[in-house]
Amino acid sequence: MPRAGLSTDAVVDAAVAVLDEHGPDALTLAAVAARTGVATPSLYKHVDGLGELRRRVAVRSMNELADRMTAAVLGRSRDDALRAGMMAYRSYALEHPNRYAALPQHPVPDPDLAAAGDRVVQVILALLRGYDLEDSEVIHVARSVRAAAHGFAALQTAGGFQLAEDPDTSHERLIDLIVVGLREGPSDGSPHHRDQTVQDGSVAHT
Repeated sequence: MPRAGLSTDAVVDAAVAVLDEHGPDALTLAAVAARTGVATPSLYKHVDGLGELRRRVAVRSMNELADRMTAAVLGRSRDDALRAGMMAYRSYALEHPNRYAALPQHPVPDPDLAAAGDRVVQVILALLRGYDLEDSEVIHVARSVRAAAHGFAALQTAGGFQLAEDPDTSHERLIDLIVVGLREGPSDGSPHHRDQTVQDGSVAHT
């Protein structure tokens, strides 16, 4: 029987469940309608179509990723914060590979999705401030950290690591490489002195 009082959040819940169980290609209005017990046209009371539904799922997933990273880095600084943030990023992707695969990896003209993506970027920028990077150098390093985090997660969730060596160890090595690079500083020798602790998405001196 059709479910009375179906909400937009409940529709998104159902879409996420379909995505988790069957993958991005299986996320259709018909599949979500079947899961919620309504006729497909009834979903248009809550979303404009499949495009909006996918957008809402992506916004939720991106915010979940940002929440995971924020919780991981709070109260930590420098190497500890960087390690925790990158591990949280990977753990989210491994726990929710289909949600991660459905995230857009390019700019989209959607303010909600852009805001959710910016939350992830701001976490990375906040934990990097502990290294006292100069001027535009923090942007260069943030891009490197983001590329490393996404690249490893995307490869692993797609089954790209088939050799016998443990991916956990490989990921630790990747973080070690970034940490060593940050300790040594950029090629122009700019110093990194200040130690800071991430608090509420910002940083505090310690």
